[in-house]
Order: sequence, then C-alpha cells, then structure tokens
Amino acid sequence: MKKNKQLKTKKIDTRQSINLKSQFKKIETGVKNGVFIFSAPLTIEQFASKINVPVSNILKKFLLMGEMKNLNSVLSEDEIGELCLEYNYDFKKETAINETNVLSNLNVQDDPKSLKPRPAIVTVMGHVDHGKTTLLDYIRKTHVAKGEAGGITQSIGAYQIEYNDQKITFIDTPGHAAFTEMRARGANVTDIVVLVVAIDDGIKPQTLEAIDHARAADVPIIVFVNKADKPNTNPDHVLSQLSEHDLLPEEWGGTTITIKGSALVGTNVDQLLEAILTVAEVNEYKANPNRLALGVVIESNLDRGLGPVATIIVQNGTLAKGDMMIAGSSYGKIRAMFDENGHELKSAGPSTPVKVTGLNTVPLAGDHFVVSDNEKDIKDIAEKIRLHQIQQRYTETELLTSDSKTGDKKLNVILKTDVNGSLEAIKNLLAKFDIPGVKLTLLRSAVGTISESDVELAKASHGIIIGFNVKPTKNVKDLALNQQVHIYFYDIIYRLSEEIEKLMKGKLDPVYVEEDTGEATIKQIWKHSKIGTIIGCLVDNGEISRNDSVRVLRDGVVIAKTEIASLRHVKEDVTKMSAGKECGITLKNFNDLKVGDIIQCYKVIEKK
Repeated sequence: MKKNKQLKTKKIDTRQSINLKSQFKKIETGVKNGVFIFSAPLTIEQFASKINVPVSNILKKFLLMGEMKNLNSVLSEDEIGELCLEYNYDFKKETAINETNVLSNLNVQDDPKSLKPRPAIVTVMGHVDHGKTTLLDYIRKTHVAKGEAGGITQSIGAYQIEYNDQKITFIDTPGHAAFTEMRARGANVTDIVVLVVAIDDGIKPQTLEAIDHARAADVPIIVFVNKADKPNTNPDHVLSQLSEHDLLPEEWGGTTITIKGSALVGTNVDQLLEAILTVAEVNEYKANPNRLALGVVIESNLDRGLGPVATIIVQNGTLAKGDMMIAGSSYGKIRAMFDENGHELKSAGPSTPVKVTGLNTVPLAGDHFVVSDNEKDIKDIAEKIRLHQIQQRYTETELLTSDSKTGDKKLNVILKTDVNGSLEAIKNLLAKFDIPGVKLTLLRSAVGTISESDVELAKASHGIIIGFNVKPTKNVKDLALNQQVHIYFYDIIYRLSEEIEKLMKGKLDPVYVEEDTGEATIKQIWKHSKIGTIIGCLVDNGEISRNDSVRVLRDGVVIAKTEIASLRHVKEDVTKMSAGKECGITLKNFNDLKVGDIIQCYKVIEKK
C-alpha cells in the first residue's frame, strides 16, 4: 500500500515589502505652477532655455554686477535663486532618487496603527579612563536579557539588555570612531548618547569631542558623573563645567539629566537605565515590526570561515533568516544570523543588533541595508552603487549641506585659534553673519593646533576647519587631504570675514588644488606573486615621479587614486621618468588594472 504523501505548503510571508524601484524619483527641471524646480547644477545656457529667455540677457545681468561669465558657466544654487526672483519665479531644489541613493532616501510610509514601541539605541561616550568601558561591563553583567547571562562577547559591536521588562540596545564603539564614521555616511542610528565624566577629572578634550558629536547628530545627552564614591571630590565643579558647555543640569534648573554614581560598584547605574527609559518614553521611539527589514551596518569584516560578515541594527521591520538583503553595494541571502552571545536567531525585530552572513562582499560601516523580495532589483541596484562608488570615491564633499529641519543650507565650522582673544573675536564675528537661506553652525571652537579629531568631526559633519594663526602637523594635513576636508588658514580677521561670507554664498574656491605633473599609458601588465601587479608604461607627457600621487583613468573616468610604490627603468630604481621613456611601475593598494588605462600623476598644493 502506498503511503499518502503529505503536501507541504509554503508559509506565506505577511511582512510588508518595499519596491525599491518604485522609490525612484526623476526631477524634471523647469517651471511648474510658477515655481522653478531643479535637482542638479545648471549652466547659464541650460537655465536660460528652461525659463525661455535669451542667454544674452542673463550674461548682461552678471556683467552689470562686475562678473564675467559665459554660456557654459555653472550657476550656484544662490545664483539660480537670485535669477528666479529676478524673473518672478519661486524656486525649489528637489533630490532625484535613483539606484545610487535610493537606500539612504527611502520614503517608507507606515500606518500609525502598525507602529509599536521599540527599544532605544544608546551610545556611551566620554574621555579615556573616565569609566566608559567599566560602565558598559557592569551593565552587561547585571542587566543582560533574560536567559542570556554569561558568555557575553563584545565582538558583535552591539548588544541588548533588559531592565524593568524593557529592552535597551547599546552600541559598543571603540572611542568615537564608529560613531563618527556612521554619521559621516549619513547613518544617524543612535537615539541617545550617555556622556561619562569622571568626578575627579572633569571635562577633558575627549569629553568635549563627545559633546560635539552628540550635538552634531542632534540626539539627547544624559550625563553620568562617574567615580562619585571617591572621597574629597567636588561634584559641583563638574556640574559647573557642564554648564559652561550648555549642558545645564536639571538640579540647577536646566534640562540635562545628570546622574552621579559609580560604574565600578554599580551605584546609581539603575537610575541611569531608568533615565534612558524615561527619555525613550518621552521621544516615543516606534517602528513597524510587520514589514521587511531596513537599517544600518555598524561593523563588518571578512571572516576566513564565514566570508563577509556584517553587524547590523534593524531600524524598522523584522529581519529573518533567508531574506534577500542589499547593504550599500553588497547583497546576498542571509545564511545565518547571531546575537551578541553567538546564539543563532531566526528573526530580529526593530532596534535589534545581529551579526549576519551571506553577503557577497563586505559592506561599509554606515551603509544602509534593505530587505526586498525582488532579487533582480537588488542585484541591479547594488551594481549601480558599486560603479557610482568607484567614480565618486574621491570627489569633493559639498561644503554646504541641507538643514533637515528648516530646508536651509548649513555650513558646519570647526574653529581653532592661537589665543583666547582671537577665539572670542572670531566667534562674535561668525555669529553676526546673516546670509539668507544659509545657517553657520559652530560645532567646535578652541585654542590650539588643528588635530586629527578636528578633521574627523569635520568629515562626519561635512564641515570645514578654520585655523587662525595655527597650522596642523603634516600628518593632520595629510589626513585632511585624504578625507577631503577643507582647512582654511588666516592671519587677518577681515580676510577671514570676507572669505567665509563668500563660502556661505557658495563662491569660494577650495583651498587645495591638484596640479598635474605627468601622464603615462599602460602598455603591458605582469602579475608577481610577491610584488603584486607590475605595469609597463610609456610616459606620454610631463614627468612621472616616485613621490607623486596618482589617478588611474579608464575611459576618461577616475577609477582610483593612490600612490606609486616603485618606479624602475630596465632593472634600476629611479626617482623620475620623462616624456617618451618606458618604465615599470607598481601602485600602492590597487591592482585592478588593464592595458590602455592612463596613469596620471599630480601633486596636491595649497592654493595661495
């Protein structure tokens, strides 16, 4: 007798899906209902054709203002706005959504009834040795989620604890590096910052940096005054210092929650956790668990056994094993998912940190991820993002960014001066700037030389650094160049005033320029097991120098920027090769080369 075979029915996924390509938004440049709409820079000729006026009319307007332009001159946003008003049009810049930016511009509409409370996501920051790690360790050991005690590992970079039957997610960052990197890539995943300050040490440089980062991210700050059990300490001194930096404690009539305790023995740590839950309740952090997940990558690495591994936080929806995910230019089906204890999970809801495997490449910290049920769309978008990253990796960051609250343009500034007198004078000067549609925000102002921390903050906030009678070290200067952070140096206040005003109007040239020195064409390629890729080149023009920086061009597009590792002629090491000569070159950290690629040498010089 044949046994009846039981039919297996596929479980229907009821989670709401996101059609990524339906999010695309094409902006038609032109006048609509009396409003001139645009999304990208326009030349004078393009603008004139869109509003149907002769190019000569616009050129004449600039000439009367003392500016010589031609039909191919690119108009700044301010100039487009001024011209629109001149011709009686309102104006509006809109963002076009395509494959390259859809992940960071998702417009997900959730029914308010579908939203459920989610755990707050907290980052603990502070000066070295003030007790940040001790506090995190105490919380981990005493308030881990039920059934998860023991064996806690920090390798995941984030974890959840349970307090009063409510969960809190902590991001475990090394200093401010991960926090900075995520914000630099547009991923403000943190809801609350806990600032740890040692009662016997007070406000220190890294404390100020943490305050700057939290403010730039526009998140609430809770202060934990640590080591309060130490004898002969004065807590009022710390409270006074906090007040000087606009963190007025509640007990002094302000709004900053300040808790005195000890991370070592756990004094008032419960009070801190209660404060976090209170802030979370006031801010009503919610998400829809019944949709395909989206969120942010907080860490990633290449594991020898598991392949690409990413630590992610689900911001909305629920992530499940087997989901098809895209994270930046990486994609793949989730093979396995683990919590901070290494326990395998089948699903993870909003605010849950998990480690996932199954992606085809290693994503970047700060990459937005989305789950979709359309594998073809995911692959198409990931490839477009990959190509875009290659082309845009080394382009300049826009100095003027958009203020999400007002829609105005925003210029973020870090100010470093030689003496306090100059510092106060320049702060007062900057406070008086009144440029319509542009807001200047002073993220940090201090006496002293320009540091790597200043560059990191400027990078994260798309800001600039102003140095008055101070100069950075070569290492800091190199870091700024590598991170494409603009540093402006001044020794005369009126010149600083004039140029910052121009910059706010979008008319100030970068302070660094690239000066081409030579060009060579790749004629042959050899692979060497120890050295890497060796390229045989013919110098077409100028001079190839071993000390120069290099662009690699393919079909006119820059695919990499790097440096020359070695330069040889026949079998000898040389420092320079001139036009018409043949040479052998190896490049640093880049081997994806083809015959016909162009090696373009240049020097980065400070514009006088």
